[in-house]
Amino acid sequence: MLAGAFRDLLPIVLVIAFFQVAVVRQPFPDLGNVLIGFVLVVIGLALFIQGLETALFPIGEAMADALARKGSPVALFAFAFCLGFGTTVAEPALIAVTGEAAKIASAAGVIGADTDAMQSYAFQLRMTVALSVGFALVVGVLRILMGWPIQYLIIGGYLVVMALTQFAPEDIVGIAYDSGGVTTSTITVPLVTALGVGLASAIRGRNPIIDGFGLIAFASLSPMIFVLLFGILV
Repeated sequence: MLAGAFRDLLPIVLVIAFFQVAVVRQPFPDLGNVLIGFVLVVIGLALFIQGLETALFPIGEAMADALARKGSPVALFAFAFCLGFGTTVAEPALIAVTGEAAKIASAAGVIGADTDAMQSYAFQLRMTVALSVGFALVVGVLRILMGWPIQYLIIGGYLVVMALTQFAPEDIVGIAYDSGGVTTSTITVPLVTALGVGLASAIRGRNPIIDGFGLIAFASLSPMIFVLLFGILV
Protein backbone atom coordinates (compact mmCIF):
# COMPACT_ATOMS: atom_id res chain seq x y z
CA MET A 1 0.00 0.00 0.00
CA LEU A 2 2.73 2.47 1.00
CA ALA A 3 4.96 1.30 -1.84
CA GLY A 4 2.20 1.95 -4.36
CA ALA A 5 1.55 5.46 -2.99
CA PHE A 6 5.28 6.22 -3.08
CA ARG A 7 5.50 5.00 -6.68
CA ASP A 8 2.56 7.20 -7.68
CA LEU A 9 4.10 10.31 -6.12
CA LEU A 10 7.65 9.68 -7.27
CA PRO A 11 7.29 11.33 -10.74
CA ILE A 12 6.00 14.54 -9.13
CA VAL A 13 8.86 14.57 -6.64
CA LEU A 14 11.44 14.01 -9.38
CA VAL A 15 10.04 16.85 -11.51
CA ILE A 16 10.05 19.29 -8.58
CA ALA A 17 13.54 18.23 -7.51
CA PHE A 18 14.91 18.57 -11.05
CA PHE A 19 13.60 22.10 -11.55
CA GLN A 20 14.64 23.17 -8.05
CA VAL A 21 18.21 21.92 -8.49
CA ALA A 22 18.84 22.26 -12.25
CA VAL A 23 16.73 25.27 -13.24
CA VAL A 24 16.18 27.39 -10.13
CA ARG A 25 19.59 26.25 -8.79
CA GLN A 26 18.76 26.82 -5.17
CA PRO A 27 18.56 24.40 -2.26
CA PHE A 28 15.18 23.33 -0.98
CA PRO A 29 13.91 25.74 1.66
CA ASP A 30 13.53 23.95 5.00
CA LEU A 31 14.40 20.53 3.58
CA GLY A 32 13.61 18.73 6.82
CA ASN A 33 9.97 19.85 6.83
CA VAL A 34 9.71 19.08 3.12
CA LEU A 35 10.79 15.48 3.71
CA ILE A 36 8.44 15.12 6.68
CA GLY A 37 5.60 16.51 4.58
CA PHE A 38 6.39 14.09 1.77
CA VAL A 39 6.25 11.12 4.15
CA LEU A 40 2.91 12.32 5.52
CA VAL A 41 1.53 12.74 1.99
CA VAL A 42 2.58 9.18 1.09
CA ILE A 43 0.90 7.79 4.22
CA GLY A 44 -2.21 9.92 3.67
CA LEU A 45 -2.54 8.89 0.02
CA ALA A 46 -2.11 5.22 0.89
CA LEU A 47 -4.80 5.43 3.59
CA PHE A 48 -7.10 7.39 1.30
CA ILE A 49 -6.86 4.84 -1.51
CA GLN A 50 -7.39 2.00 0.95
CA GLY A 51 -10.47 3.77 2.30
CA LEU A 52 -11.89 4.16 -1.19
CA GLU A 53 -11.43 0.49 -1.99
CA THR A 54 -12.70 -0.69 1.38
CA ALA A 55 -15.69 1.57 1.93
CA LEU A 56 -16.67 4.26 -0.56
CA PHE A 57 -16.67 2.22 -3.77
CA PRO A 58 -18.55 -0.76 -2.25
CA ILE A 59 -21.12 1.51 -0.56
CA GLY A 60 -21.80 3.49 -3.74
CA GLU A 61 -22.13 0.39 -5.88
CA ALA A 62 -24.30 -1.43 -3.33
CA MET A 63 -26.73 1.49 -2.94
CA ALA A 64 -27.01 2.00 -6.69
CA ASP A 65 -27.63 -1.72 -7.16
CA ALA A 66 -30.27 -1.81 -4.39
CA LEU A 67 -32.13 1.23 -5.72
CA ALA A 68 -32.06 -0.10 -9.28
CA ARG A 69 -33.45 -3.47 -8.19
CA LYS A 70 -36.12 -1.73 -6.15
CA GLY A 71 -37.46 -0.34 -9.42
CA SER A 72 -38.17 3.20 -8.19
CA PRO A 73 -36.81 5.83 -10.60
CA VAL A 74 -37.86 8.63 -8.24
CA ALA A 75 -35.81 7.17 -5.39
CA LEU A 76 -32.88 6.61 -7.73
CA PHE A 77 -33.00 10.19 -9.04
CA ALA A 78 -33.33 11.54 -5.50
CA PHE A 79 -30.32 9.52 -4.39
CA ALA A 80 -28.26 10.70 -7.37
CA PHE A 81 -29.15 14.35 -6.74
CA CYS A 82 -28.43 14.16 -3.01
CA LEU A 83 -25.16 12.32 -3.65
CA GLY A 84 -23.99 14.93 -6.14
CA PHE A 85 -25.08 17.86 -3.99
CA GLY A 86 -23.73 16.46 -0.73
CA THR A 87 -20.31 15.42 -2.00
CA THR A 88 -19.81 18.70 -3.85
CA VAL A 89 -20.78 20.89 -0.90
CA ALA A 90 -18.15 19.05 1.16
CA GLU A 91 -15.48 19.25 -1.55
CA PRO A 92 -12.42 21.03 -0.05
CA ALA A 93 -11.25 22.29 -3.45
CA LEU A 94 -14.60 23.97 -4.10
CA ILE A 95 -14.62 25.64 -0.69
CA ALA A 96 -11.14 27.02 -1.33
CA VAL A 97 -11.90 28.23 -4.85
CA THR A 98 -15.18 29.96 -3.97
CA GLY A 99 -13.51 31.68 -1.04
CA GLU A 100 -10.72 32.93 -3.27
CA ALA A 101 -13.22 34.01 -5.92
CA ALA A 102 -15.05 36.08 -3.32
CA LYS A 103 -11.84 37.84 -2.31
CA ILE A 104 -10.98 38.65 -5.93
CA ALA A 105 -14.52 39.82 -6.67
CA SER A 106 -14.39 42.09 -3.63
CA ALA A 107 -11.02 43.53 -4.65
CA ALA A 108 -12.37 44.19 -8.16
CA GLY A 109 -15.41 46.03 -6.80
CA VAL A 110 -17.91 43.45 -8.06
CA ILE A 111 -19.20 42.86 -4.52
CA GLY A 112 -18.80 44.72 -1.25
CA ALA A 113 -15.50 44.68 0.62
CA ASP A 114 -17.04 43.58 3.92
CA THR A 115 -16.82 40.04 5.26
CA ASP A 116 -20.57 39.40 5.01
CA ALA A 117 -20.63 40.25 1.30
CA MET A 118 -17.70 37.96 0.56
CA GLN A 119 -19.12 35.08 2.60
CA SER A 120 -22.52 35.48 0.92
CA TYR A 121 -20.94 35.50 -2.55
CA ALA A 122 -18.82 32.42 -1.78
CA PHE A 123 -21.84 30.60 -0.31
CA GLN A 124 -24.06 31.37 -3.30
CA LEU A 125 -21.36 30.26 -5.70
CA ARG A 126 -20.79 27.06 -3.73
CA MET A 127 -24.51 26.25 -3.64
CA THR A 128 -24.80 26.92 -7.37
CA VAL A 129 -22.02 24.46 -8.15
CA ALA A 130 -23.43 21.86 -5.74
CA LEU A 131 -26.90 22.11 -7.28
CA SER A 132 -25.38 21.78 -10.74
CA VAL A 133 -23.61 18.53 -9.83
CA GLY A 134 -26.80 17.14 -8.31
CA PHE A 135 -28.62 18.00 -11.54
CA ALA A 136 -25.79 16.49 -13.59
CA LEU A 137 -26.03 13.16 -11.80
CA VAL A 138 -29.78 13.03 -12.37
CA VAL A 139 -29.14 13.55 -16.10
CA GLY A 140 -26.36 10.95 -16.01
CA VAL A 141 -28.55 8.38 -14.29
CA LEU A 142 -31.34 9.06 -16.79
CA ARG A 143 -28.85 8.49 -19.60
CA ILE A 144 -27.88 5.11 -18.16
CA LEU A 145 -31.52 4.09 -17.74
CA MET A 146 -32.46 5.16 -21.26
CA GLY A 147 -29.25 4.04 -22.94
CA TRP A 148 -28.60 7.42 -24.61
CA PRO A 149 -25.19 7.90 -26.28
CA ILE A 150 -23.06 10.09 -24.04
CA GLN A 151 -21.27 11.97 -26.81
CA TYR A 152 -24.37 13.83 -27.98
CA LEU A 153 -25.17 15.08 -24.49
CA ILE A 154 -21.58 16.20 -23.91
CA ILE A 155 -21.33 17.98 -27.26
CA GLY A 156 -24.67 19.68 -26.67
CA GLY A 157 -23.58 20.76 -23.21
CA TYR A 158 -20.39 22.37 -24.44
CA LEU A 159 -22.31 24.17 -27.17
CA VAL A 160 -24.49 25.64 -24.40
CA VAL A 161 -21.33 26.64 -22.50
CA MET A 162 -19.92 28.44 -25.54
CA ALA A 163 -23.22 30.22 -26.14
CA LEU A 164 -23.56 31.36 -22.52
CA THR A 165 -19.95 32.56 -22.49
CA GLN A 166 -20.89 35.25 -25.02
CA PHE A 167 -23.45 36.75 -22.63
CA ALA A 168 -21.89 36.15 -19.22
CA PRO A 169 -19.90 38.90 -17.44
CA GLU A 170 -16.19 38.59 -18.11
CA ASP A 171 -15.37 38.35 -14.41
CA ILE A 172 -17.41 35.14 -14.00
CA VAL A 173 -16.23 33.22 -17.09
CA GLY A 174 -12.91 32.08 -15.63
CA ILE A 175 -14.55 31.07 -12.36
CA ALA A 176 -17.20 29.12 -14.26
CA TYR A 177 -14.65 27.21 -16.28
CA ASP A 178 -12.55 26.41 -13.20
CA SER A 179 -15.60 25.27 -11.25
CA GLY A 180 -15.90 22.34 -13.61
CA GLY A 181 -12.52 21.10 -12.48
CA VAL A 182 -12.78 21.59 -8.74
CA THR A 183 -15.92 19.47 -8.53
CA THR A 184 -14.08 16.39 -9.78
CA SER A 185 -11.78 15.91 -6.82
CA THR A 186 -11.12 13.66 -3.85
CA ILE A 187 -14.62 13.26 -2.45
CA THR A 188 -16.88 13.52 -5.48
CA VAL A 189 -15.11 11.29 -8.00
CA PRO A 190 -15.05 7.97 -6.08
CA LEU A 191 -18.71 8.06 -5.08
CA VAL A 192 -19.94 9.26 -8.46
CA THR A 193 -17.93 6.59 -10.26
CA ALA A 194 -19.27 3.93 -7.90
CA LEU A 195 -22.81 5.12 -8.57
CA GLY A 196 -22.42 4.83 -12.34
CA VAL A 197 -20.71 1.45 -12.29
CA GLY A 198 -23.12 0.00 -9.73
CA LEU A 199 -26.16 1.22 -11.62
CA ALA A 200 -24.95 -0.05 -15.00
CA SER A 201 -24.09 -3.41 -13.45
CA ALA A 202 -27.58 -3.78 -11.98
CA ILE A 203 -29.54 -2.95 -15.14
CA ARG A 204 -29.97 -5.69 -17.71
CA GLY A 205 -28.55 -4.80 -21.10
CA ARG A 206 -26.14 -2.15 -19.76
CA ASN A 207 -22.38 -2.56 -19.96
CA PRO A 208 -20.52 -1.21 -16.90
CA ILE A 209 -17.55 -0.18 -19.05
CA ILE A 210 -19.62 1.60 -21.70
CA ASP A 211 -22.52 2.87 -19.61
CA GLY A 212 -21.07 2.92 -16.09
CA PHE A 213 -18.51 5.62 -16.72
CA GLY A 214 -19.22 9.14 -17.90
CA LEU A 215 -20.97 10.63 -14.89
CA ILE A 216 -17.81 12.56 -14.04
CA ALA A 217 -18.03 14.27 -17.42
CA PHE A 218 -21.50 15.56 -16.55
CA ALA A 219 -20.27 16.62 -13.11
CA SER A 220 -17.53 18.66 -14.81
CA LEU A 221 -19.75 20.17 -17.48
CA SER A 222 -22.83 21.26 -15.57
CA PRO A 223 -21.05 23.62 -13.11
CA MET A 224 -19.81 25.69 -16.03
CA ILE A 225 -23.37 26.14 -17.30
CA PHE A 226 -24.81 26.91 -13.88
CA VAL A 227 -22.09 29.37 -12.86
CA LEU A 228 -22.36 31.21 -16.19
CA LEU A 229 -26.10 31.49 -15.59
CA PHE A 230 -25.35 32.64 -12.05
CA GLY A 231 -23.20 35.42 -13.48
CA ILE A 232 -25.84 36.44 -16.00
CA LEU A 233 -28.81 36.38 -13.62
CA VAL A 234 -27.29 37.33 -10.28
